[in-house]
This record gives sequence, structure tokens and C-alpha cells, in this order.
Amino acid sequence: MKDISIKYIDNKDAVLSFVWNVFLEFEAPDYSEKGVKEFHKSICDEDYLQQLRIYGAFFEDKMVGVIATRDANSHIALFFVDGNYHRQGIGRNLFEVAKSNCNSDKMTVNSSPYAVPIYAKLGFRQTDTEQIVNGIRFTPMEISLP
Repeated sequence: MKDISIKYIDNKDAVLSFVWNVFLEFEAPDYSEKGVKEFHKSICDEDYLQQLRIYGAFFEDKMVGVIATRDANSHIALFFVDGNYHRQGIGRNLFEVAKSNCNSDKMTVNSSPYAVPIYAKLGFRQTDTEQIVNGIRFTPMEISLP
């Protein structure tokens, strides 16, 4: 794995372009036009962004991954890794940081279709079937924490 640093990001605007670009590449193909617009609306909603605790993964000062939690750090709201950095442990390291800051005995996520296998590898299990709300496709998942 490359020399990656993970740090808390206070400036929410710094992650929006990154999240949007990775979303467009990996997630948007599985969504309707309505779903893509709804996702963009959510990441531009100041009230929503204020609820998030965001950590970024950096390689040589370049953002290569992001994880954001809410609800006492027990729900993963955003989780994206630059495609050029997939399968290098960056997502797992981001998840471990988020998990270590969780104030609950479990974590939840509403996984996109693309990420269901990734969450399963991290130990999450499906708690319901895939759903669509406002064009956003997701599968509810959770993991019990020790």
C-alpha cells in the first residue's frame, strides 16, 4: 500500500467535488436521472453536511478517499475511494478510523448497488432488500461492533 495519511476534514466543501466525481464514475450508472439529481442535492445541502463527520485519505496531499458518518458516528453516509486507488486497503483503513470513532455497538449504511460486495467484505450484512427512495437505490446493511 502507498503511504496514505488519514485525517479529519473540517472543511466540508473540500470533499464535495471529490465525492461527486467518484459518484459519477462508479455509482451514477446504477441510478436513474432522478437519483443522480437527488444525490447531488444531498451533497450540496448545508444542513445535511453539518451532520457529517468526514475523514479523508491522502496520498502526497491528494485526496484519494473519503468516509463520512452521522448519528453519533454510527451511520456511514458517504464512502468513496478514487478508482485509481481501489484494492489498496484505503477503504478498509478509512472504515477502521470511522469504526474506532463510533459511539454505538453497531454501524449501519444504506449501500449503493456497486458497494454491497465491498461492505460485505468489511463484515456488513444486509438487513433488508434493495429499496429505491427518490431515485436513490440502496440496500440497508449493518455490522455489529465489539
